Amino acid sequence: MYLFDTDILSNIVKRSPSAHLVARLEKTAREMQNSSAINVGEIYYGAMRSAHSEKIIRAFEEKVLSNLTILPFDEGSAKIYGKLKARLEKKGMVKSEPDLRIASVALQHKLILVTGNTQHFDDIPGLEVENWIVG
Repeated sequence: MYLFDTDILSNIVKRSPSAHLVARLEKTAREMQNSSAINVGEIYYGAMRSAHSEKIIRAFEEKVLSNLTILPFDEGSAKIYGKLKARLEKKGMVKSEPDLRIASVALQHKLILVTGNTQHFDDIPGLEVENWIVG
C-alpha cells in the first residue's frame, strides 16, 4: 500500500509525466493508491497561484483525485505527528510541518511513502520511502 506525496500527484498531470512513474502506477492496483488531505491542500494551493488554476484543478480532479483514496490527518495521525516532531527536535532535526504531517499519515496507515523528494523524509523513524519519478 502506498501514499503519494505532492510531487507525485503533480507529476501525473504534467504534459510529459515521468515514464517510470506512469509504468509503476499502471502496475499498482487502484486500492493500493492513496494520498492525504495535506497533499490535496498543497496541490490546490499551488494551482490557485497559477493563471491557469481552473484548468490545473480540473486535470487534477479528473486524472488524480478520482483514482485515489484520500486519507485524513485525524486524531491518530496527530498523535504520531506530536511524538515524531518531539523526537526529531530532541535530535536537533527540523522537518517541514506539511512533510511531518504527511509522514504521520503514512506511518499511521503503515503505507510506503512515494516521493521524488526522498531527502525531505530522511531520518523519519519507521517510514519507508520509494522514489517512482526516477528508475
